[in-house]
Amino acid sequence: MTFLVNYWRNPAGKAPVEKYIDEIINKEERAELLSALKGIQEYGKDTVGVEFRRIEGKLWELKIRTHGNQHRIFYVVLKGNEMILLHAYLKKTPKAPIREIETAKQRMKQLMEVRQ
Repeated sequence: MTFLVNYWRNPAGKAPVEKYIDEIINKEERAELLSALKGIQEYGKDTVGVEFRRIEGKLWELKIRTHGNQHRIFYVVLKGNEMILLHAYLKKTPKAPIREIETAKQRMKQLMEVRQ
């Protein structure tokens, strides 16, 4: 199953995950991350170099390794194959920090309220 990847936008129209990717200084690393997201659109869960993990309920996490860094992107899937990227961070600890998960949950809640 392939996905239609979209960015969650706050009420002001800003997309935090898109901003996170744009702020990656290393151009090759940024290109690898964007390539992984494109792969998800084309190959779904069979994308090489990407791990998918359920966090809780409808909240999932993408694990993408680039240039020795571990990027994490929280997402939710709506209407069959629409993947909405909610929140991203650079992993530095063994477990996902609670505040990162809470940020993603809050954005998911806001998204669900708008989509109802």
